[in-house]
Amino acid sequence: MKPLTLNPDRLFPSDPDVRALCRRLYAEVKDLPIVSPHGHTDPSWFADNEAFADPASLLIIPDHYVYRMLYSQGVPLESLGIPRLDGEPVERDGRVIWRLFAQHWHLFRGTPTRMWYEHVLHDVFGVGEQLSPASADRIYDQIAHRLAQPEFRPRAMFERFNIELLATTESPLDRLEHHQKIRESGWTGNVITTFRPDPVVDPDWPGFEENVQRLGAIAGERTNTWAGYLQALRVRRADFAKMGATATDHGHPSATTCDLSPAECERLFSTVVSGKSTAQEREQFRGQILTEMARMSLDDGLVMQLHPGSCRNHNPGIHAAFGRDKGADIPTATEYVRALKPLLDRFGTDRRLTLILFTLDETTYSRELAPLAGHYPILKLGPPWWFFDAPEGMRFFRAPATETAGFYNTAGFNDDTRAFCSIPVRHDVARRMDCVFLARLVAEHRLDEDEARETAIDLAVRLARKAYKLPEPKRSAR
Repeated sequence: MKPLTLNPDRLFPSDPDVRALCRRLYAEVKDLPIVSPHGHTDPSWFADNEAFADPASLLIIPDHYVYRMLYSQGVPLESLGIPRLDGEPVERDGRVIWRLFAQHWHLFRGTPTRMWYEHVLHDVFGVGEQLSPASADRIYDQIAHRLAQPEFRPRAMFERFNIELLATTESPLDRLEHHQKIRESGWTGNVITTFRPDPVVDPDWPGFEENVQRLGAIAGERTNTWAGYLQALRVRRADFAKMGATATDHGHPSATTCDLSPAECERLFSTVVSGKSTAQEREQFRGQILTEMARMSLDDGLVMQLHPGSCRNHNPGIHAAFGRDKGADIPTATEYVRALKPLLDRFGTDRRLTLILFTLDETTYSRELAPLAGHYPILKLGPPWWFFDAPEGMRFFRAPATETAGFYNTAGFNDDTRAFCSIPVRHDVARRMDCVFLARLVAEHRLDEDEARETAIDLAVRLARKAYKLPEPKRSAR
């Protein structure tokens, strides 16, 4: 048996003086509560508080980092239990899925997935041996045994992870019944929703025209006019705010914004809901929607998040068979300076609005994003998004962003994950990497250690609380 151990100095530099600084800074933040203001965990977990079915359904099936790597090496998604849209059979035996994962564990060498999984196995489930084909069954049985215990149900794990707040993400077509159930349960865990309007604002979304009609039915508004459509969005935003939402989230293909006249908006809306719009008109519509969302945020206070630059569902076969968000999203070059200008011309200096920008195009950090956030009062930079939320991506983000925007025009860290058990390790990695960056500044006499200590705490929790206008925690942090 090869033991699984976690070095307490992992990710820290080898230089002994800088490593000592990292240790001191990390000691200040490692036990702080987790603020997770943007993610994609399933709210039904916390509403129903049922035991997780098995290790595979918890740790493999929801995690596109895992199955995209295995798929790239020829492993069919069906064999990993990923449900098909047509209902055709897929592997249902969690042990078989886990064994297949263990057989391909070597594929994750050097990846953040390897680091996250080892942390989860060791710290969450108490696994003391490394994953391999030989150890797969023993580890599976150990995790399965623990998942059957009350302390490994979703709410208990939420509390053990020391989560102060966790935001999920739902569309305007979601009735929010799980969030309502959480509120009525009396549980003190703070799980809130986030307003993600893509299905009703993106004309390229499957079923867009029908979705707009459903939006009207849910909101009690007529959505056959531009004014009625906007009012339906306002109604649903208010519903989300009642369920604790403090933010909206927009996954547009680009950062394009527009500022059209009411007459032009009415004409454009009529065209896109007719299903006869051009690609240019659909892009213009998405751009106008971002400006309208900003206008609504001035009224209801919801923070905007923009996640552009992903060519989503790049593999048409996977999209047709398994649906959206199945690991085939590929980064694209993204332009921000001209794209955001219509929105910034209208609202860029209005301090009532906060717009958090993310990117999958790391070439924009110093050229576009940091200069924009370093000037416009409404802008904050989100942390490195998936593909760049590994240690190297975090390190590469911090230097070019800080030199122009500083630390305090950023929004701290969020994990943006569907993988519940990886939340603590993702925050731990971010805290370690921020301590590494701050320790280097101290070692180079560019920052005093007491300032670095305060900044580390800000980056770990305070900046996220401020950027997302988060409420006070419902329970005391450990």
